[in-house]
Amino acid sequence: MTEPLAGVRVLDLTNVLAGPFCCYHLGLMGAEVIKVERPGSGDLARELGADPVRNAAGMGISFLAQNAGKTSVTLDLKADAGKALLKRLVQTADVLVENFRPGVMDRLGLGYAALKAENPRLIYAAISGFGQTGPRRDDPAYDQIVQGISGVMAVTGTPDSAPTRVGYPLADTVGGLTGAFAIASALNARPRGAFLDIAMSEAVVSTMGWVVSNHMIGGTAPVPHGNENPTSAPSGSFATADHPINIAANRDVQWEALARHLGRDDLLSDPRFATREHRKANRDVLRGELEASLRTAPAARWVTELNALGVPCGPVLGVADALDDPQMAGRGLIGEVPCGDETLRLSGSPVVIDGTRPAPKGPPPVLGAQNLEVWGGLGLTEAEIEALKKDGVI
Repeated sequence: MTEPLAGVRVLDLTNVLAGPFCCYHLGLMGAEVIKVERPGSGDLARELGADPVRNAAGMGISFLAQNAGKTSVTLDLKADAGKALLKRLVQTADVLVENFRPGVMDRLGLGYAALKAENPRLIYAAISGFGQTGPRRDDPAYDQIVQGISGVMAVTGTPDSAPTRVGYPLADTVGGLTGAFAIASALNARPRGAFLDIAMSEAVVSTMGWVVSNHMIGGTAPVPHGNENPTSAPSGSFATADHPINIAANRDVQWEALARHLGRDDLLSDPRFATREHRKANRDVLRGELEASLRTAPAARWVTELNALGVPCGPVLGVADALDDPQMAGRGLIGEVPCGDETLRLSGSPVVIDGTRPAPKGPPPVLGAQNLEVWGGLGLTEAEIEALKKDGVI
């Protein structure tokens, strides 16, 4: 398979999720990713996850999830020798990604201006919660904080339960993917060299297209709708005899086919459901009528039958069932990566290129595992590397 980013060297100075997730996807596309970590502790995600034993060993599950295929070196960026080493490494790189608070790298003497002087072709990507400018630039950028400030929580959940956090780190992952997209774009520019200011909050707002546009253009205040689709009805989650299903009968022909298949032709002549707007206004009553019929059979039957009629329908699965679903499992999104005496199941790229899915080339790295290889590649002798280690620089 052709790797689109083969030959690109990325320096990953990031922690926890948004930045590591960004660099992970660059690595899946063929880039060499060198993770530059703090001596002794490394990425905080090494201590996070559901397995305390792994956390104590510095290989927490939160770290494993988005660091496979990278190499790891340690470096104290506060030490003069550490700063000098980073500058030498930057001279060999195409991209540097950091997610410190705005201004931290400048105070270290390692901001974009300083590193551009070492490598004018460097693409420097700074991922932060709110961007490098503005009144919130120095605020902490935890995922939940960003979800709240971006308006996501206000439109998630039901009218009774909102504001509700999205159930996974949406802001971090969207921010990371936005960073990867921006970097890949900048790599295509000639001449190369750019400073990329990526704000997680802005990345999230940009994904809220219809919600934001309904407010800005339509003058409609965004509100939470739970599992209901605010643009149509019946379109949402419905109870069956066993498990819930999603139905998206957004077009009139789909609504009519659904009602007839459930033996509810009477609903088609009911004035409360005569048009899309009528159905939206009476969606709760309509759901009750439909569920009275849907509860007579299991979810699997309705999914099969309704899809065959052209009525979009799908099961509502838990994470385990979603991963084991024949569609997901059959396309190979989850791959196996050897790691020591075990095999990890990790997500590959969501993109298939010429029939092949990019996957990690190796396991997540032990902290500083490639110190000798990477620092030696800059011309340092083993004795010099050992001295730097003794001094706590690496």
